[in-house]
Amino acid sequence: MSTLYMDESLILQDIQVDTKEEVLQLMASTMQEQGVVKESYIQAVIDREHHYATGLPTQGLSVAIPHTDKEHVNRKSLSVGVLTEPVDFVIMGEDEQSTPVKLVFMLAMDESHAQLSLLQKLMGVFQDKELLAYLASERDKTKIIAALRDVLD
Repeated sequence: MSTLYMDESLILQDIQVDTKEEVLQLMASTMQEQGVVKESYIQAVIDREHHYATGLPTQGLSVAIPHTDKEHVNRKSLSVGVLTEPVDFVIMGEDEQSTPVKLVFMLAMDESHAQLSLLQKLMGVFQDKELLAYLASERDKTKIIAALRDVLD
């Protein structure tokens, strides 16, 4: 299994958008510019979010974990987006109920079983409201990556 790629260029802070589509477009485009996903990833992740919502209310800040199929991925990677103001994402497993998302964890997985493993590890992050608050407020991108690596590796 290839190693999860995280880089400062994939940590996006102070995102100012009005809709989930705008944040998905911004983050996916950044991943494409870095070469970790194919151009097709951008529309695929937006389309998938419409059919399979990824918003997750947590005890701390609500999060979203948008992702799509491995054929759109060049390199297994994770991008983190911190929104200035939350935007509504439909809650995973719901049709109409939404949650105001502050942190977006965009996944690009190159193997199906790797996605499940990473999602399980991310659930540990999502259950730690102090860690979520830290990720949302920390300004040093290298510290954000180090904190995530501690939990995900």
